[in-house]
Amino acid sequence: MARIPYADLNSPTIKPLADRITAERGSVLHLYQMLLNSPSVAEGWLGYLTAIRQKSSLDGALREMVIMRVALLNHAPYEAEQHAPIALKEGMTQAQLDALGDWRNKSSLFDERERAVLAYTDAMTRDVQVPDDVFAAVSAHFNEPQQMVELTATVAAYNMVSRFLEALQIHSHDVR
Repeated sequence: MARIPYADLNSPTIKPLADRITAERGSVLHLYQMLLNSPSVAEGWLGYLTAIRQKSSLDGALREMVIMRVALLNHAPYEAEQHAPIALKEGMTQAQLDALGDWRNKSSLFDERERAVLAYTDAMTRDVQVPDDVFAAVSAHFNEPQQMVELTATVAAYNMVSRFLEALQIHSHDVR
């Protein structure tokens, strides 16, 4: 159960943004229902995560692989539950999803670019500072600075998401 109450979606100050989230995302997930306790934070978050998920030039499978790896590293089951079906839809295989927890020992399931992205994701998530060799390996696969910014922002954004989820103990089985 979440540590603080979820926002009342029918509150006059929240309803317009809740309706916008429903229109854009199909429903108001637990994450957004919690964020709506601060409508201005929820609105900024929505804009940022929409840019990451829907306006990025990154390949969808690569983006979802990053999100799933961050969820695993940060022990964020809600994030993983929400994104596993998206990852499969975007082109990741079930075998890749299953191997993400031990990707270095199951590296044959990932190509050179994916392994470089996973190493970058691990460094950003675990250590914050990225070693030069890890950066060089991943940046060799992206020709445009835009793609490196989008990759880095994706890793950073989903670290933010998982930390928010876990600090407030937001879970998919919560009753709202």
